[in-house]
Amino acid sequence: MECIIHFDVQHPEGPKSLRGLLFLEPGKVPTESELIGMFKDMKFDVRLEDSEKLIFKPVNPGANYSEIRITSFDGGKPGSTEDRELKSIVGNLLPQKPAGL
Repeated sequence: MECIIHFDVQHPEGPKSLRGLLFLEPGKVPTESELIGMFKDMKFDVRLEDSEKLIFKPVNPGANYSEIRITSFDGGKPGSTEDRELKSIVGNLLPQKPAGL
């Protein structure tokens, strides 16, 4: 099952909202190591600072961001909202079917 992780990266010039993707077993939630691995794949080398508020801090003190805060999870469960912007972007990137004769 796909799990979209919504998070904010705190940069000196202001926060930037991003998303990551994890594939999980149905009904499971991401573990700390899975989240850290996802961030590492995105070139954010972090450690968990606050497990209740889901705040991650950079391992390297010279990083160009001060923290990452997870804002929500979208696990594809009923009641999860559809990301219309992402659907539109993907729809525009996919090749269109040729019109019929």
